Amino acid sequence: MGHTLEKTAYRRLTERLNRFPQGAPSSKLLTKILMVLFEEKEAERVSLLPIKPFTASKAARIWKVSENESRRFLERLAHKALLVDMEVDGEIQYVLPPPMAGFFEFSLMRIRGDIDQKLLGELFFEYLNVQEDFVRELFTKGETQLGRAFVLEPVISSKNALHVLDYERASEVITTASYRGISMCYCRHKMLHKDRACAAPMDICMTFNTTAASLIRHGHARQVDIPEGLDLLAQAYEANLVQFGENVREGVNFICNCCGCCCEAMIAQRRFAVMHPIHTTNFIPQIDTNTCNGCGKCVALCPVEAMTLVSANNPHRPKQKKAQVDLDRCLGCGVCVRACTKTASISIDRRGKRVITPLNSTHRSVVMALERGKLQHLIFDNRVLWHHRALAAVLGVILRLPPIERALASQQIKSRYLEALLQ
Repeated sequence: MGHTLEKTAYRRLTERLNRFPQGAPSSKLLTKILMVLFEEKEAERVSLLPIKPFTASKAARIWKVSENESRRFLERLAHKALLVDMEVDGEIQYVLPPPMAGFFEFSLMRIRGDIDQKLLGELFFEYLNVQEDFVRELFTKGETQLGRAFVLEPVISSKNALHVLDYERASEVITTASYRGISMCYCRHKMLHKDRACAAPMDICMTFNTTAASLIRHGHARQVDIPEGLDLLAQAYEANLVQFGENVREGVNFICNCCGCCCEAMIAQRRFAVMHPIHTTNFIPQIDTNTCNGCGKCVALCPVEAMTLVSANNPHRPKQKKAQVDLDRCLGCGVCVRACTKTASISIDRRGKRVITPLNSTHRSVVMALERGKLQHLIFDNRVLWHHRALAAVLGVILRLPPIERALASQQIKSRYLEALLQ
């Protein structure tokens, strides 16, 4: 009987996680992961929490416990990096982050003794790298995605530098953040437990603002100042790592410095490039075929296999090769430009059409939810109230209509609720 109740708690937690715009497909592997991270009582209580930020008093009402007990329980969850706590207008609020980017990563962002990190790393590898359901759900549903690439700033020409907006610069995110935290790279730490980690820098995962403040407070990140943050960014450039960060213009909460071999975002881009799992930069490499010598350095360093070597079509040298870029696969990160040091045959130029980046995390979440048929979970967020559950079910039916009918039905929803949710 106890085993059944335990399973029920984790099933309810899985259902709660799938109210996020980016879901976590149910599987035995996911249940095993959640059982490592959450105790049964934690899973049961967290399954009842709203999506939007909440206070200890609200959690107390939901759980039907005293506010003191609620606060102690929430503080424990935040200390385990399962919740993010933040101060808003002098009051502590809490939010359950999604699995990614969220508490999956947080669990491996430092060496810990309170959980079995080797087991967790192996489970993550099976769930994210072997099975495709979670990665496909995370990176390929809808047009608006969780993350975006940043352009490698040193390779931008003075002409194009005028066209790089502040929010497109990783250095600007570091400079303007209210908090800057550095942690162990989740992806390479996970691969370390499978004996597959590469030699790229490990302590280089960057979090910012409210997320960084919470992780720093509970010992999951090390606080750094602006100069050290920029130094670490320079180290990432030297290691040919790609900056993959939160797909927002304001209040970026994370930037990962990604390698092509360990990073799940880069792997997803290779697997599902046609579905555009990562928002690209506003730049694209240009290859001078007259000077390219076909050395292949750009091919070796491209993290998403967008660069290939093809025949140069030189009748005098039939074996001669030249580089070619797959525009549909390319992130526009600029790593290939840095690789081409001998002939300087690759430069980076503006894309013909500017990539749209959501204003902030609320804007992105609402658009993602609407595209994925989950807007009802954001609007009717209190699952304890029967009328919220009922209205969410009705809205869910509307959002599962065929595309044309859904577009017509959702126009009023967009106009009335999107503005309210952004306030």
